[in-house]
Amino acid sequence: MPIYALGEHEPTIHPDAYVHPDAVVIGNVHLAAESSVWPTAVLRGDSGGIWVGERTNVQDGTIVHCTEWHPTRIGPDSAVGHNAHIEGATIGTGCLVASGSVLLNGSVLEDGSVLGAGAVMSFDGHLPARRMALGVPARVRENHEVAPELVAAIVANYVARIAPYKAGLRRLS
Repeated sequence: MPIYALGEHEPTIHPDAYVHPDAVVIGNVHLAAESSVWPTAVLRGDSGGIWVGERTNVQDGTIVHCTEWHPTRIGPDSAVGHNAHIEGATIGTGCLVASGSVLLNGSVLEDGSVLGAGAVMSFDGHLPARRMALGVPARVRENHEVAPELVAAIVANYVARIAPYKAGLRRLS
C-alpha cells in the first residue's frame, strides 16, 4: 500500500484502521481507530494536516487535501462517499459527505449534517447541525432535519468490512 513520508511528516495510522493497498496516504495524515480508506482514495497531507476520526470511512476515489491555512478534519462516525473532493474543510461527528460532492477550503459541516450527492460547497461554506445541503452551489434544504440513523448505518457497514478485508484480501494478478 502506498504510504509515504514527506520530509519530516509521516502518516500516523492506528493499528485498528484499514488502508486499502490501492489507496495513497502521504505526509501529515492521521487515521484513528476503525477508520478506513478505500481503493484509489488519496489523502495528501503536504501543506497542512489531515485528521480522520474514529470509525470514519473515506470511500473509493475520494481526494482529501489541505492547505497551509486550512487543515482538513473529519470527525468520528462520519462517511465520505465515493469520488468526493474535500480540501481544507472541517467535518463534524456523524456527517455524510455524499458521493461526488465537493467541499472546499474553510467550509464547516456541523455534527450530523449531510452534503448531498454531487453538491458543491464553495469556500467558507457552512452547514448547520443535522441539516442537508444539495445542489451547485450547495443550498440548505429547508424544513428538513437529518436523522442520525442515516449516517450511523453507513458507518457501521464500513467498520464491519475492515476485518474481512484485513484477513482475506489477496491480489490475483
